[in-house]
Amino acid sequence: MSDFPNGDELYFLPLGGVGEIGMNLSLYGSGGQWLAVDCGVSFGDDSMPMIDVVMPDPAWIAARRDRLAGLVLTHGHEDHLGAVPYLWPQLRCPVYATPFAAAVLKGKLHEVGLQDIVPVHVVPPGGRFKVGGFDVEMVPVTHSIPEAQALAIHTPAGTVVHTGDWKFDPEPQVGPPTDFEALRRLGRDGVLALVGDSTNILSQGHSGSEAEVRASLIGLFSRYHGRIAVSCFATNVARLESVAVAAAANDRHVALVGRSLWRIERAARDTGHLRDLPPFVTEHDAGYLPNDKVLYLCTGSQGEPRAALARIAAGDHPHVVLGKGDVAIFSSRIIPGNEKAIFRLQNDLIHLGVEVVTDRDAFVHVSGHPGREEVTEMYRLLRPRIAVPVHGEARHQQHHARLARELGAEQALELSDGALLRLAPGPAEVIDQVPTGRLCLDGPRLVPTDSEILRNRRRMVFNGSAVVTVVLDGAGRLLGRPQLTALGLLDAAHAAEEHEAVVEAVVAAIEATPLRARRDDGVVREAARLAVRRSLRDSHGKKPITEVHLVRV
Repeated sequence: MSDFPNGDELYFLPLGGVGEIGMNLSLYGSGGQWLAVDCGVSFGDDSMPMIDVVMPDPAWIAARRDRLAGLVLTHGHEDHLGAVPYLWPQLRCPVYATPFAAAVLKGKLHEVGLQDIVPVHVVPPGGRFKVGGFDVEMVPVTHSIPEAQALAIHTPAGTVVHTGDWKFDPEPQVGPPTDFEALRRLGRDGVLALVGDSTNILSQGHSGSEAEVRASLIGLFSRYHGRIAVSCFATNVARLESVAVAAAANDRHVALVGRSLWRIERAARDTGHLRDLPPFVTEHDAGYLPNDKVLYLCTGSQGEPRAALARIAAGDHPHVVLGKGDVAIFSSRIIPGNEKAIFRLQNDLIHLGVEVVTDRDAFVHVSGHPGREEVTEMYRLLRPRIAVPVHGEARHQQHHARLARELGAEQALELSDGALLRLAPGPAEVIDQVPTGRLCLDGPRLVPTDSEILRNRRRMVFNGSAVVTVVLDGAGRLLGRPQLTALGLLDAAHAAEEHEAVVEAVVAAIEATPLRARRDDGVVREAARLAVRRSLRDSHGKKPITEVHLVRV
């Protein structure tokens, strides 16, 4: 494959967000240039100790950034723009976003000192603009966040509609409904390919309307006389407004608890949203309100250990306390992989005497993604020749592709990250697989998820670590007992016998090594290392990461 497409070629290349939900980073190639769409994060799990944020590795396009015309953001969710502050220094291209998404992004850029460096171009919802050789048309769609946009990417080889996240909500509460006329026009003019959201393809019917949730919350809040805590995704501005309206209908004041909620609230108000809501109160001031007059809107619906609701459940939040007679309402879905953390959080709340309400108990949530009925309608509007299911796991992609064929798509291709798909000319075909990977934010630095650092960290979680210090003279004779620290395995104060057994194994291994060989530091280190690992394997069934500090006197 040549590095860059010729003038009559059109490529699609996902570096993240295909075969998975989150970490969206897509590339379109045409006329010798590339266009990036979205640049998002996902979140760490039990396989990545102490890692919160994961993102696609942009190395392939970073190596070709002189051909990268720009980055277009479909909306302001973390899995679509959250990686920009970390990856932009590798991309160094202009960024295009609607006012709300730009406001969210600028807040994030400020946190890393890039607010005056990254060129962010604000495009009105429904706007049309050129990025290099790409003619990009934004089409407003409804979602759980303001100003979500599908993209019609017009190229000489044809038009691709990249849906981003969407649904067909007849009463979206925040922002206008989907621009159906624009979708019909695109369908009439001809759509080469639809690159579409697969998240809820397994859900029959329609995703439901935010207006129905709002009405349900009004009735639900009326049942309670203690403090109410509601947790939802911070970026779900429609839900934030629904909670506020339902609270006002029950004569309650809403306090935002969590920095991300305040950031989103500020971005929403700065761009003309939430204008009909009174100011929210701080968590500190809410403490002076009677229990039946306050509602806490909290971060932490996914069980994040440092989020507001987890701190409240642990009893270490500085301003918010919940207990018997109070209720915690989880107004969100469970993201796959977060079940254990969420259930742990809910159990902690129940132990405090708090009633827990989820979408299994009451109508408190609708998805921001389309059900099967809505996907069917989208295909009937656009009538694409080619379907490319994205934003879903393999099972979602398979069902989406099957439905697309039933609805008349000539081709439906199930890809993985790194699959280089030629959309035109000729039949769509995967012609190459480019290298892909994942990076994680480890403190202030980006580290590959398959790096030695993280492999060792995982090993330490399960096997512990050991450090032994050995002091020898120049001839190789021991000058005292080795000093051992076995973190996560041995406590010298309470397991003295076991600790001494490991030390004795190190002494025996060194003394069994010929004196001449002990002049070689490498030989001594390896003998001591193996002795520690063998001894702990035999006594504890563990193979710790082992370091040997050798001192010559």
